[in-house]
Amino acid sequence: MPATHHEEHDHASHCGGGACAPAQSPLAPPWTSDALLLRIPDMDCPVEEGRIRRALEGFGQVRGLRFDLPARLLAVDAPAGSWPPVVAAIEAAGFRAEQVSAPPRPDDTARAQRADLTRLVAALGVALLSELIHFFAPETTAWVMVGMGAAALAIALAGTAVFRKGLLALRRGQLNINALMAVAVTGAFLIGQWPEAAMVMALYSLAELIEARSVERARNAIAGLLALTPPQADVRQPDGRWLLVDAKAVAVGDGVRIRPGERFALDGRVTEGHSAVDQSPVTGESMPVDKGPGDEVFAGTVNQQGELVFEVTRPASDTVLARIIHAVEQAQGKRAPTQRFVDRFAAIYTPAVFFLALAVAIGTPLLLGWPWLTAIYKALVLLVIACPCALVISTPVTVVSGLAAAARRGILIKGGVYLEEARKLRTVAVDKTGTVTEGKPRLVAQDVMSNRLPADAVLRMAASLAARSDHPVSQAIALGLQVPVQAVQGFGAEAGRGVRGTLDGQAHVLGNHRWIEERGQCSPELEARLQAHEALGRTVTLLADATGVLALFAVADTTKASSRHAIEELRALGVDTVMLTGDNPATARSIAAQVGITDVRANLLPQDKLDTIDALRARGAVAMVGDGINDGPALSAATIGFGMGGAGSDTALEAADVLIMNDDLRKVPETIRLSRRTHAVLWQNIALALGIKFVFLLLALFDNASMWMAVFADMGASLLVVFNGLRLLRPPRRR
Repeated sequence: MPATHHEEHDHASHCGGGACAPAQSPLAPPWTSDALLLRIPDMDCPVEEGRIRRALEGFGQVRGLRFDLPARLLAVDAPAGSWPPVVAAIEAAGFRAEQVSAPPRPDDTARAQRADLTRLVAALGVALLSELIHFFAPETTAWVMVGMGAAALAIALAGTAVFRKGLLALRRGQLNINALMAVAVTGAFLIGQWPEAAMVMALYSLAELIEARSVERARNAIAGLLALTPPQADVRQPDGRWLLVDAKAVAVGDGVRIRPGERFALDGRVTEGHSAVDQSPVTGESMPVDKGPGDEVFAGTVNQQGELVFEVTRPASDTVLARIIHAVEQAQGKRAPTQRFVDRFAAIYTPAVFFLALAVAIGTPLLLGWPWLTAIYKALVLLVIACPCALVISTPVTVVSGLAAAARRGILIKGGVYLEEARKLRTVAVDKTGTVTEGKPRLVAQDVMSNRLPADAVLRMAASLAARSDHPVSQAIALGLQVPVQAVQGFGAEAGRGVRGTLDGQAHVLGNHRWIEERGQCSPELEARLQAHEALGRTVTLLADATGVLALFAVADTTKASSRHAIEELRALGVDTVMLTGDNPATARSIAAQVGITDVRANLLPQDKLDTIDALRARGAVAMVGDGINDGPALSAATIGFGMGGAGSDTALEAADVLIMNDDLRKVPETIRLSRRTHAVLWQNIALALGIKFVFLLLALFDNASMWMAVFADMGASLLVVFNGLRLLRPPRRR
């Protein structure tokens, strides 16, 4: 997805067709057919993922990257012509890349993960044996050799890859984490601290494995939803039979049957039946949504009650759920501002620590008279303590967890930059129609004004005329009255006025205020009633015959039940709300008053909305909330653009920085709260990583730290920041 204008700044699994979806690789679709799939043997931790991302940042033809650390796989979404330079750039960064034709099967990946864990646990056991020999065995040459052999075996089991990557970095003049660990373990072994060298390498490698699995857990929190879509669909055949077909082979336009309790395998539009559907995997809505003919349904959601038949509207590779997953994965690859800061800091910090350790190893014996072995040991302890792994991992695991947590709640954030920026919002500008209101006219008031005919007869006449019209206001009246209709003779429409027809042998009209005035049927009493409704922003339609007005019907775009709560939540967060609308001031003020907005800007054209957003930015960060179509310029000009109803809108998916998958305005304050929570966890992690390092650095300099303490400081800090970041995946506690 191209960069935008301000990038600088579990449910019970029911499966359609009676077969459950198999486990899928994280490298499952959606990807274009020209994706390059690479196996990178030395890529097994988030730090190395970051190096590869930086190596490929300058490639404009690379549309996306997808990493599978447990399988050591990278999928590069790019045209075939750019593959050789992409591979060359990865190899220039110090990684060997092998092209493969397909990802490994999930069973193979799981088997490899178990083998890695077994190997590292064995290394830890052998390292512990080496420590026991060092402490309890007689100090004879034979026992020393046995202990050293055990230590060497533990290092070989746990650290072969670390040594290989560290030596490669040193040959290239790079001082990264692997280089620090390789130097520290080699030095400790050579000065006779072989038990500690073995334990350091075993614990470090085990911590690296846990970190990588934790980041994958956060990354796949959303991708795992794709496995919820059934592999088959029950498709109607030309002869009327139903047949289970591979979901990937179902064509757009095919009819698919879904029974109660089954999951939808594809996106579509209901053609037969009524039911309630749990669509929380896509929109984050907690309550089931009623569905009937004409309503949209989405892959991965669960049909709860009646049987439905729907017409497929998208292929399996392009469902809303698949596109959500793809967009979140792209967002996870964009570095947030704090992450860029940490990367720049680590680039300075790591060489500085290395030279500090070198100064301690060489300078203190010469200047302070320390014994050489003591000085070298202290320097090696410094190297292990100062390893920046915890610092480097602290930001990506937090940002990835935050993005995944938002997507689980139906909020699609297109990058860490917007996740961080949302906490700074001071003003939220909202469009009226479809954002604050339902965007659909409804009958809100009716008044039978004549005593000449029974009320039910008058309402039946109005419904009969309204049902014949395709105008939205007439349709709202027909739908709202819900009464039987009768035959209409001589039906016709008068442009800009309404409709006419003969009912029970009498000519009737159903029209607007202007038409009734033209017919000379207005009275002071009627004018007063009309003005009262119009002041509330309602559209008034009147039923009349030759003798006078029979009934009045008021239609309005009603506010969403959630809008007032959303405005209250924003106010509690210290965020101002402004309504921007092209509607008339009376209607705008009426709607604003219903939801608690006091700042209303009406009669605005798209350019006026754009100018208003520019003016509001003088107060601070401003968000625009709209439908992504008419509000496109304002969405682009705002610090963050929120698109509403993204589950059904391609335009919103492209135009907005944050996409609300349902139409609930409360997702905006929820995004701000998540942003503030993420920011707090980010700086907690940075403080933890640096604080623990600083304490143990002081202990090491004043002869109070051993290599054991050093490795536990490094391992402990790394695991603390990882698990702290993963807390964001949990839903917040309700107050």
